[in-house]
Amino acid sequence: MPRVNRTAVLALLIVSSSVFLLFQLHYYRKYFSKPGPHSLSPADLTAGHLTASTVQWQVLKKFLALAQRFKLPLFLADTAALSLLSQDALRQRAQPEREPHCSFLCTGRPITSFALQASQWKHDSGFLLAAEQKGFELMELRGVDPRLASLDTLSGEDIPLHFLFRLHGHVIQVVFLYERSGNYLWHGTLRLKGDMDQSFTTFKLLDYGRHAGAYDRPQLILTVLDGIDIRVPRNVSRFLAQQKHSRFLECHYRDARNFLQLYPDDSSATAVDFRRKAKALLHLAARTLTHLDVPFWLSSGTCLGWFRQCSIISYSRDVDIGIFITDYRPDIITALTDAGLMLKHKFGKVEDSLELSFLSDDIKLDIFFFYEEGDVMWNGGTQAKSGRKFKYVFPRFLLCWAELLELKVRVPCETLDYVKANYGASWNIPVRVWDWKSSPSNVQENGVWPVAEWAELIQVY
Repeated sequence: MPRVNRTAVLALLIVSSSVFLLFQLHYYRKYFSKPGPHSLSPADLTAGHLTASTVQWQVLKKFLALAQRFKLPLFLADTAALSLLSQDALRQRAQPEREPHCSFLCTGRPITSFALQASQWKHDSGFLLAAEQKGFELMELRGVDPRLASLDTLSGEDIPLHFLFRLHGHVIQVVFLYERSGNYLWHGTLRLKGDMDQSFTTFKLLDYGRHAGAYDRPQLILTVLDGIDIRVPRNVSRFLAQQKHSRFLECHYRDARNFLQLYPDDSSATAVDFRRKAKALLHLAARTLTHLDVPFWLSSGTCLGWFRQCSIISYSRDVDIGIFITDYRPDIITALTDAGLMLKHKFGKVEDSLELSFLSDDIKLDIFFFYEEGDVMWNGGTQAKSGRKFKYVFPRFLLCWAELLELKVRVPCETLDYVKANYGASWNIPVRVWDWKSSPSNVQENGVWPVAEWAELIQVY
């Protein structure tokens, strides 16, 4: 049996290893150095050349390096990545430098989302050109600036809403956040135009853009994730909670202008004074309830005013809000009275038909507590002199954000259904004479409070 030449075998192994190393180097240069768009096929990944996580990590490093070069203060807004973060991960540079592993940014999703406050975007074509030179494909989605829309102009400037950057099949979404007059941040809906590439990405997987959204301005910190310097919200849990319930409804300015052409708004001194006081009262109530972490929404005539005419109804003489009874707190009364309001009446009890009314100057703040019952929701009403009870029934609804009187407020997402339930099919025709016991379309008799309980359940101040 011939002896094996060890030197020949060793030489063969060295040559084979060198060839394989050169092949890997060629592969890397082909897919990460050559400018222009490239795609990695599933065969490339399953063959073990590059994993999906490696591709995502390399794309993110390349993109964030560009953002840093152009001083673009993006922050991580990706819900999947943020959900992976722990408080330990947010300790800035707490760990010594080491070979990074993609533990947070590589979520397994084909899209990673970042956000940018639009005031910090300088329309820098250099950034977009540099991204193109690095191989990124860009889909730019623009829309009308609602901050410039009004009942007078109905038009606004065209602004960037979303940028989608694609490289190696991975998409980076940049969401533009605009400051609104209510001191909150807003992003627009992502709408594809007819000539846009419908296959650019799986649009239903985008975290942002299915609807407009509203957010408090997040406090950001700079940290290191997977070896990359990156900004994240300091309070990740709060940001994620806001993202989940961020849907924003814009006022229908065109419909409101048509309404006001038919029914001009009252411009008398009395009406102007009421709108001023109502705005102050709504802002005060919002500050107080927000401090208590009690969510509320515009209800009854105040909701109708926002939906119908993008304003408050000057002859309504009050401000109406709704609160789910599950969000009731005993200190609501104390907090509002400490804020300067006077309790006018308290009807009902937590278990049934609770209603509060406060007074500021000569303007009422009515708070209606809503109860869930099967497939409907309802709030109660009480006639003080007779003890008669009433129930106002609404179809179930979710809450969305809106803006009224330079304030970010909630409204029922299904606003039309809500308004029609309360005011009927003729909701768009002003009614100045209104009986709360019989005029609403959804009012029902609901019995009578026992006389023995009147002192507790019917309190007028």
